[in-house]
Amino acid sequence: MVVNNALSLIEGDLRDLETGLLSVIRSDVSDATDICVHLAQAGGKRLRPALCFFGAYGGNNKDQVMKVAIALEIIHMATLVHDDVIDQASTRRGVPTVNTLWGPHRAVLSGDFLFARAFSLIASAGLTEVILKLSDVVSSLCEGELIQEHDLFNCNQHEEDYFNRVGKKTADFIAASCQLGALTAGFPAERVLSLRQYGYALGMAFQITDDILDVTATTQQLGKPTGNDLKQGNLTLPVIHALKASPRGDELRAIITSRDLSTERLEQCLSIVREGVSVEYSYERVNHFLKQARDFLPTDLDSEVHTALAAVAEFIGFRKY
Repeated sequence: MVVNNALSLIEGDLRDLETGLLSVIRSDVSDATDICVHLAQAGGKRLRPALCFFGAYGGNNKDQVMKVAIALEIIHMATLVHDDVIDQASTRRGVPTVNTLWGPHRAVLSGDFLFARAFSLIASAGLTEVILKLSDVVSSLCEGELIQEHDLFNCNQHEEDYFNRVGKKTADFIAASCQLGALTAGFPAERVLSLRQYGYALGMAFQITDDILDVTATTQQLGKPTGNDLKQGNLTLPVIHALKASPRGDELRAIITSRDLSTERLEQCLSIVREGVSVEYSYERVNHFLKQARDFLPTDLDSEVHTALAAVAEFIGFRKY
């Protein structure tokens, strides 16, 4: 089953999500509405709400599940806005970022506005446990970002440092998306835990794949400049591995520690990473986490949902954007 077929199982939910999302993010202040609608209409994979719907499939409380799914996507949108301000990014998903169109101050405020809207939506549904878990997710995201900022241009990082950061910045959020769908739908604790474990492993694979694409894909494929992580001093798994495994590792280290990553020197770094075994090694780690994800899938899942979540894992491993 390809991922499009997998998503057909929840296509009605995803359509309703778009309507609900646009309704929740609207404001009496025109700038807030314009910015948030721009973000929503830029598209995206909608991975987190999709995983929430899969986790809840066949369960109860559909209205509450929808609110959780909308909140997950709004929080994701907020984090992207703040990330783009930090990275001074000009495009995302092939369209100008909020900080490019409205400036960094309005971008930060719009991100804050989105966080508030997400938690207000969950509070209005009386989902106290969901609020607590989403608060943990946002705390983890901030911690991961702080760790990343602390280690910019640090060539002495280890894989364990990278995995800890990725766990906080990406995997915890994707794990919660699976977990909260099942929890809100009223499924037993064992299934909720298994789906969280599936989501965490999936999130690790998702972020490593993202980091591989940052050094191998084209700007057209990604919808944003390639090599941007390295340019900002954020050393991802392919780079960390190349620093130790590449015959040109010392050359790579010298360029990174100089912090002079002009276009020519950035391309030089990317060439070093691409020509060795580091990309292949990184894909091996992706496959390791994807196997974990598939192994964590609950055996009592509806067969269609089990097949769909396995297809999502396959998509993560082969995606090119």
